[in-house]
Amino acid sequence: MKIANDWKDYELLDASCGEKLEKWGNNILLRPDPQIIWDNGNLMEKYKNINARYIRSNKGGGHWENFKETQDSWVIAYKNLKFNIKQMGFKHTGLFPEQAVNWDFMIDKIRKSNRNIKVLNLFAYTGGASLACLYAGASVVHVDSSKGMVDWAKENVKISGLADKNIRYIVDDVIKFVKREIRRGNKYDAIIMDPPSYGRGVNGEVWDIEKDLFPLVELCSEILSDNPLFFIINTYTTGLSKEVFTNVLKLTIGKKYKGNIYSEEIGLPIKNSDLILPCGICSRYESYE
Repeated sequence: MKIANDWKDYELLDASCGEKLEKWGNNILLRPDPQIIWDNGNLMEKYKNINARYIRSNKGGGHWENFKETQDSWVIAYKNLKFNIKQMGFKHTGLFPEQAVNWDFMIDKIRKSNRNIKVLNLFAYTGGASLACLYAGASVVHVDSSKGMVDWAKENVKISGLADKNIRYIVDDVIKFVKREIRRGNKYDAIIMDPPSYGRGVNGEVWDIEKDLFPLVELCSEILSDNPLFFIINTYTTGLSKEVFTNVLKLTIGKKYKGNIYSEEIGLPIKNSDLILPCGICSRYESYE
């Protein structure tokens, strides 16, 4: 398992009974997490300095309950990358801190390549991977079906001091965009995707990872350059083994290009314990370069 343990502005303080207690800058948030099936005490009773808790509704969704005055948004940093954090609906904050292991990997691969790298970031959300690639010196095409998420990514790029770098923002359905890139003959040296289990595109297109991931990766293999640097799939889909995603890459990217293909869990260390919170699967193709 790859552990994101280089954070200074973020800490996973504790986890128990389906909830995780996290410190985001100066704010401490309590949020649900279905992976936490163990009992390490009542977190509301153990900690008295919690800013807000996300309460799930029995009817679906939920709401934030604020115990202290909390800013509408605030900034945290991972090394030289900066992110706006906000209390969003459905428990999110606009950032998945475990993805820092991928940001470090991307930065290292791009910098060591000693060539101009063009990156395509699909299901790009608020742009953590886009920031990392820009910072490393790559040009980036950032694609997400939500205009709100794309606008948020622009905020993160700006506060990270990267607004003058080469990035294009696209609000579009990912599959339709990739098909157009095939017709245009555009090529990329690296592709990143963070697909949801289920989702809807700009015009209500339905995404189902079990049906649609393999065809999408096949399509993406047609827009890779002759010498691709890496291809990354991140997923939080429960019930699918990491070997499923390794097989997807082997049967698509691996048939066309030589390189290493592997998958592993990524996770976050829980402070003052030897426990790790698993946070999904990362599958990678990387060149021998």
